[in-house]
Amino acid sequence: MNEVTRQRVLGLVGLGLRSRGAVVGVQQVRDAAIKGKLAYAVVATDAATNSLDKVLPLLKARGIRHVQDIPAEELGALAGRTATAVIGIVDRNLARGIRALVESAPDDGAHRRGV
Repeated sequence: MNEVTRQRVLGLVGLGLRSRGAVVGVQQVRDAAIKGKLAYAVVATDAATNSLDKVLPLLKARGIRHVQDIPAEELGALAGRTATAVIGIVDRNLARGIRALVESAPDDGAHRRGV
């Protein structure tokens, strides 16, 4: 994902956080996924293995798409934290917009997309 796309994704995720269309943290994302409310996830590129082990298998099992292109520090800054491993998007329209941005982004070879 290029820098322009990354900034646009961060802007949309921030909008989701302000409008309560997103949840922050491993446990909240897991809870939303289990309840069927999670539409998309933004996973930190440098998230701890323990956090990834708790989130990624559940996302895959539930067929929830995700992107893993943004460092934990940047995700945390959006949520008012030092760092965060994952932010989940529960607003379906917002998730659709973020997914469209990510999937249409030029491939720079540095990103990883799920499902």
